[in-house]
Amino acid sequence: MNAPIEPHALKSTDKPLSEIYDLALLDLDGVVYRGKNPVEHAAEGIGDAESHGMQISYTTNNPSRYPRTVAEQLEGFGLTVADNQVITSAIVAARMLAQMLPPRSKVLVVGREHLCEEIAKNGLVPVHTAAENPDAVIQSWHQDLSWAELAEASYAIHNGARYFVTNKDLTIPREGGIAPGNGAMQIPVTVATGKKPEASAGKPEAAMYDESRMLFSQTADLVPVEKSLPCGDRLDTDIEAANRGGYDSLVVLTGVATPASIITAEPIHRPTYVTADLRGLNLPQPAVTRNADGSYSCNAATARICGNELSITIDGVPSEHPDTLDGLRAACDCVWQAMDDQGLDAGTLRIPEFPQALRGCGD
Repeated sequence: MNAPIEPHALKSTDKPLSEIYDLALLDLDGVVYRGKNPVEHAAEGIGDAESHGMQISYTTNNPSRYPRTVAEQLEGFGLTVADNQVITSAIVAARMLAQMLPPRSKVLVVGREHLCEEIAKNGLVPVHTAAENPDAVIQSWHQDLSWAELAEASYAIHNGARYFVTNKDLTIPREGGIAPGNGAMQIPVTVATGKKPEASAGKPEAAMYDESRMLFSQTADLVPVEKSLPCGDRLDTDIEAANRGGYDSLVVLTGVATPASIITAEPIHRPTYVTADLRGLNLPQPAVTRNADGSYSCNAATARICGNELSITIDGVPSEHPDTLDGLRAACDCVWQAMDDQGLDAGTLRIPEFPQALRGCGD
């Protein structure tokens, strides 16, 4: 078991992350693609990182698609991807169930063929109705999830089946915006049965990254935790999983996480590094310094707290809409220190409104 890390300040580097870490564990939805569409600059950042010698593994909480299907989509973005580079929560969930259930146990699958096949590979028997008397239920997300599937899961749990899930993402980035994820679809089952999932295979469990490193490294030496860098767009899954497992982490602003949510994050949800998109893999991460007056500076940006207001200046000029990553970095360390050492209630803090696109990531 890796020692959990709860970061209280961002780290800095004098070299690009792709030269410091050997393996990037990249989330997919909101980081590399949104549904069928590529995330801006993602393929560029990945290609540059690989040219620096960084290995890439794709880790996704989406259990509905085969690794080959995911790889083909990524190849359509101009990337070169082997099947073993894609680790889904279906793969990890099946391995988890095999450890927790006797061989040949029947598992009611709320999900697609990929999850069924992985369960069968691990010595369990996938079934689809409560009438088959399953020993357990595994609930996952797919875009055609129906009431009938949730009802069968509820019936089975009422009859004594153990309840597991592939992941607990409440939302998922899609082409049209943010949509309900697997965590949201677990609410009806929990309400109907009074039972919460016993365990989850996907992030925020650190096992997702640990299993991904093992599966990715089956034909090579296992990359150590300290040389692996999880990258994601969600604080409550990608970043929490990294912190639980003792990994450094990088959050990108192309999906769910917003500047305000990062600035006010509790320790377990705080990233090691923050960047706009995956081009940040190939840039040094600048230092944030504490000034004598209690403010925090990152290059030309300075953040300070006055009463219940966070103020940010860029080149000495106050900004209501700071548009630099350095402003965000300075704000993070400023507010995190006040939360941890002074008991600041971040929910009461007025925060400047950052624009969607921030300068400082190769622009």
